[in-house]
Amino acid sequence: MNFVLIKWLNRKRRIALIAAFVGSVAFLLLGIPLPLLLGPMAGCLIAALCRKPMEDMGVFSVFMRTFLGVAIGSSITPELLHEFPRYLKSIFFIPIFVLITGLVGYPLFRRVFNYDKATAYYASMPGGLSDMLIFGQEAGGNTRALSLIHATRVMGIIWVAPTLMSMVWQIDLHKPPGVPIYSVTGLELLLMPICGLLGWKIAERFRLFGASILGPMILTAIVSLSGLIHNRPPAEILWCAQFFIGLSVGVHYTGITLAEVRRDIFAGVVYSLILATISGCFIIMIIKLGITSELNALLAFLAGGQAEMMMIAVITGADLTYVLTHHLTRLILVVLGAPIVHRFLP
Repeated sequence: MNFVLIKWLNRKRRIALIAAFVGSVAFLLLGIPLPLLLGPMAGCLIAALCRKPMEDMGVFSVFMRTFLGVAIGSSITPELLHEFPRYLKSIFFIPIFVLITGLVGYPLFRRVFNYDKATAYYASMPGGLSDMLIFGQEAGGNTRALSLIHATRVMGIIWVAPTLMSMVWQIDLHKPPGVPIYSVTGLELLLMPICGLLGWKIAERFRLFGASILGPMILTAIVSLSGLIHNRPPAEILWCAQFFIGLSVGVHYTGITLAEVRRDIFAGVVYSLILATISGCFIIMIIKLGITSELNALLAFLAGGQAEMMMIAVITGADLTYVLTHHLTRLILVVLGAPIVHRFLP
């Protein structure tokens, strides 16, 4: 058993854990919002710039993501389902949002930064980091460039969101994301990881998009609606989930060189600013139309990673169903449409 653990926790993973831990502690001491999410990213970025090899925690990282699905599913109640038709008014804007980001992003990467066709296209799509890397690689794109650009996009946006929330709405992002573990019944503590693991594997079996989040969410929602679960996962578990989600994003900077920093990360920063501007226009539009609150609109239309944005939504007490449906709609549109549209690009 010890040998298996030592073999699994190889040198790259140990370095990633140490970097993420140091980053988390530094952010906690500095009082920066979301220290257990943003700290690991910053720590891994610094380690990458120091030429340290890193690797995420593999299946364990994915398993920790399932608790985010459990957190969302446990928040789905009959009252929330009753409100769902209201969301259709703003979901209508998601395809338009994806189209505009593609029309702006592709020429930017293709003509301004001179990336090849596949890299430019998949860099411009506001999809999930993993999905865009896989599609881009299969299309012959530059995987390293794609990982840096998308990791920069995700990291940049989820740095902007907490800052806005703290400054504009005075939301306390240091508060626990859930109740203490001793406040949750033993049955619920048993059901939560079971729902997470079973939901993930069942969704994976049926090849559902976002299986590690969507599967646990659906299964936990069923259990929640049956009255067996009344709480979200305890704060201690969600803090761990934040840590490993942040680490997973941060290790994508592994092997970075100064030349790549100058080109790929700069391109990612420029695109993130443009994407944030486009998102801002849609957020303002949704707020002006009175469809939802400012916080919900911000979290639904900022094109960060689904897992990262949902974690922020959990902490801030936003409408989880509203935020999730918008991110899933965007990601499904991108994943289904990307391979088709790519064939017809110049």
